[in-house]
Amino acid sequence: MDLEKTQFMKKEIHMTLAHTFPQTSLLEGFVYLHSIHPDIRISNRYHSQDNFLGRPFPHYFNNVLILSTQAAKALLHVQETVSKDGFDLVIYDGYRPQTTVNAFVTWAEDITDQTMKTLYYPRVDKEQVFELGYIAKRSSHTRGSTVDLTLIKKNKPLQPTRKMVRQLNDGFAFTYLDDDTVDMHTHVDLFDKASHHDTDLVPEQALKWRNYLRSAMVSVGFTPYKNEWWHYTLAREPFPDTYFDFPVR
Repeated sequence: MDLEKTQFMKKEIHMTLAHTFPQTSLLEGFVYLHSIHPDIRISNRYHSQDNFLGRPFPHYFNNVLILSTQAAKALLHVQETVSKDGFDLVIYDGYRPQTTVNAFVTWAEDITDQTMKTLYYPRVDKEQVFELGYIAKRSSHTRGSTVDLTLIKKNKPLQPTRKMVRQLNDGFAFTYLDDDTVDMHTHVDLFDKASHHDTDLVPEQALKWRNYLRSAMVSVGFTPYKNEWWHYTLAREPFPDTYFDFPVR
């Protein structure tokens, strides 16, 4: 895509709504998600302690989310689609700096740190997270066109996570982190087969919700990741070979 077209798309998106959050300038071809649509909710888990490290991640300095302009524009269309059915999007992560990914790798290689095992990988050995595809040394997030997301009912507040015990179809009991989003039966970043898109470990209703989200995302050009129901990458991403490292601020 040439520079003139990229600049036009960025201008078009920024004109959709007035910015509601303070922000810094971004690299050409990127946009803040809060500038896209007021109903898209932002819950940056990696800016908080509510994640598998149990602490804020390096290079996440603010509760904002950044995406490539093309991916953000595609999400705008998804929001418009789900809104007709009474839902809003909740975005947990978008662009992710390479410094942050490096911290993931360091964490994964430190088998003495099992602080968050109960909540995020209760039946996966930490040594397996690379092999099983839950952690990668090169993440599509770092290219700027991948999102982790879910759905929430319109006018329903997003809540701090609450712990509740639930069971999978194979009888395994685990701690579910409920934030009042649509119930997909497993929470974001639960490293388990139950988080796979087409698993047989969750109730039929949860699979219906996952398929509803997948259909909406695929319809505008996102590709699902089979191991994580929340993870999507724009198929025609603008920076397919570039891994960025500017901070989220």
